[in-house]
Formats: sequence, C-alpha cells, structure tokens
Amino acid sequence: MPEEVLFETESTQSRTDIARYLRTVADKLESGDAMTLNAGSQSVTLDPPTNPVFEVKAERETSSSGSSELSIEFELEWKEGEEGGDGGDGSLKIE
Repeated sequence: MPEEVLFETESTQSRTDIARYLRTVADKLESGDAMTLNAGSQSVTLDPPTNPVFEVKAERETSSSGSSELSIEFELEWKEGEEGGDGGDGSLKIE
C-alpha cells in the first residue's frame, strides 16, 4: 500500500519540551479531542478513534562504519473511517 506523508517534522528538542508535546497528545487522546499538528507551513488535524492500534518500538541502527543510533518510536494507527481495534490485551508496561 503506497504511503502518503501528511505531516513530518524533525528537530532537536530538550527532554522537557518533548515531554510537553507528549503530554498534550496524551491529554487530547484522553479527552477524545482531535489534534492538530503544525510546523511552518504544514498543518494536519487527526482524530484518532477510541481504540487505535498502539505500536511501541525501540531500535538500534548500525551504520557500515560501526556507529549506532538508538530510537524509540510511538505510533497510533487506524483505518480511515473505522473506529479501531479491540484495545489489545493491555500487556504493555512503560516504567
């Protein structure tokens, strides 16, 4: 399935600023409100369903020179026009 990027931004941020962004997303999810992402001339409003698929991934990418980069990715996924999955088994823990 072809991918269409609706919004993308990447910049170095402090841990405090990142936590503020994530807190805003968490508040929007908890209240059931849509969220609007803005950066420069880009803007998109998304309204996740009650039970989107939640993916958490930790990766290590190693370059051919041997240096490595670590990442944590949080992703919400749902089909357009659908309410979402069954909520899964709830086994994820983040400590």
